[in-house]
Parts: sequence; C-alpha cells; structure tokens
Amino acid sequence: MDASQLLKGVLDVAVLAVVRDADGYGYDVVRRLRTAGLEEVGDASVYGTLRRLYQAGALTSYVVPSDEGPHRKYYAINDRGRSVLEDSTKTWRTFADTVDGLLTRPEVAA
Repeated sequence: MDASQLLKGVLDVAVLAVVRDADGYGYDVVRRLRTAGLEEVGDASVYGTLRRLYQAGALTSYVVPSDEGPHRKYYAINDRGRSVLEDSTKTWRTFADTVDGLLTRPEVAA
C-alpha cells in the first residue's frame, strides 16, 4: 500500500493536531509530524497545507523575529480549526473502524 496516498487524505487533520498541541512554524510542523511517525511527509506538502488551512480560516499566524536568520511565521489553531479537527477526528475514527472491521473479519469459505 502506498502510504503517500493515505497521507494526502489525512494531512490536514494531522497538521491541525500538531498545532493544537503547540504553535509552530513550517519546518517545526514538518519535524513534529515526522517524529510522530509520518516520516514520508514532504516539506512542500506541509507548507501548502498550512497555507490552505490558514486561508480557510482554521489557523491564525504571527511572525517571530529570529537572531539566527529570517523571521519565522508561526501558525496557531483557532476556534474554527478546533471545530474542523473535531469533525475530522470523528470522520477518521469511523473510517478507520470500518476498514479495520473489514480487515479483521474472518474469511468466509465459498
């Protein structure tokens, strides 16, 4: 099974879950996703997801100056984002339970 195809379908919810725990800038979010087990997540995919969620009103952003390079744009979840995350979590759990039930069901002899 191609994990990258599965990741495309759940990246929004994964990003929202990561910034729910703590605000983060682009590469920080990438690193946290990879540390959580999504090792194959691409930088560009995460940056695009952050921009899309921000434009959809699910995230806010703010800039933090950095002494070690360019300023960093941090993203934070807001009330709309928390609502999207809650709805997406319910959808994911239902879907995962359904697929798990299909995979663990005993085979029926023909």
